[in-house]
Amino acid sequence: MTRLPSDPAQTTLVLTDSQVEAIVSSAEAGLDVRRRYQFFVWIQGSLQVLLPHQLTVCGAYARTRHELQFETFNSVPVDAELLSGFTDSRSPLLTQLQEMWLRARCKPVTLNFEIPPQGNESALQELLRSAGFKELLAHGVSRPQRPNEIETFFVLASQTAPFTPRQRLCLELLLPHMHSTWQRVQVVERELRELPPPQMARPASASQITERERQILSWLREGCSNPQIGETLGISALTVKNHVQKILRKLGAANRAQAVAIAISLNLLSSSARPGELTPTRR
Repeated sequence: MTRLPSDPAQTTLVLTDSQVEAIVSSAEAGLDVRRRYQFFVWIQGSLQVLLPHQLTVCGAYARTRHELQFETFNSVPVDAELLSGFTDSRSPLLTQLQEMWLRARCKPVTLNFEIPPQGNESALQELLRSAGFKELLAHGVSRPQRPNEIETFFVLASQTAPFTPRQRLCLELLLPHMHSTWQRVQVVERELRELPPPQMARPASASQITERERQILSWLREGCSNPQIGETLGISALTVKNHVQKILRKLGAANRAQAVAIAISLNLLSSSARPGELTPTRR
């Protein structure tokens, strides 16, 4: 067990050895992240073990716009209106979270949805509550000596359970790595946008992905193997492998994780089979 302080005014929290190892593993893996899809895969790894959540909102200060610019990553189907609300830098909820964070002297803050609403909620809060989200956990990075000038701001939304004090400590320890990784992604993506477009086949549109391929994508997102998917869908593992190869070609993806990230960005999984409709046999 490893003891680490979160706040001098509070009792020292204790992290398990596995949590410390997961923090180190996340920090090391983050060094190789350059692109958005790699960032999505990264937050689904050790970070997800430490901080279970289904929706990640990442904000970075855009100097051309003089405000934070937000993007979302979701590991479960999420209503498009909800995602759109989180990309509006002036939304009342994002503004509220940033104000809460500043009042907390730049420490992680939470907003709980298990408590009955106090007064009028914003439209985004109502969408989160109706979608089954239980709590938001927010943290960020400000410029040195200028706390009001936020450089990056992250919001994690959980549908499973409220975040514990130990998980908030994990976020504090991970934040420098999340900040540097997201900043690096912004720089690389901006440089790539400025390059001439490469001559390559265009990725598939949503209409080119068959319903069977959507089903297989949904179970790839859940981390199922070819035999597990085949057993669930009543087809052979070889047939599943052939489907996966077709999916990779259609989406222009290099691997399964990238295919899932692209599929989510194209909303290909929003109408596909969800956990509960099909039950894979996990081994």
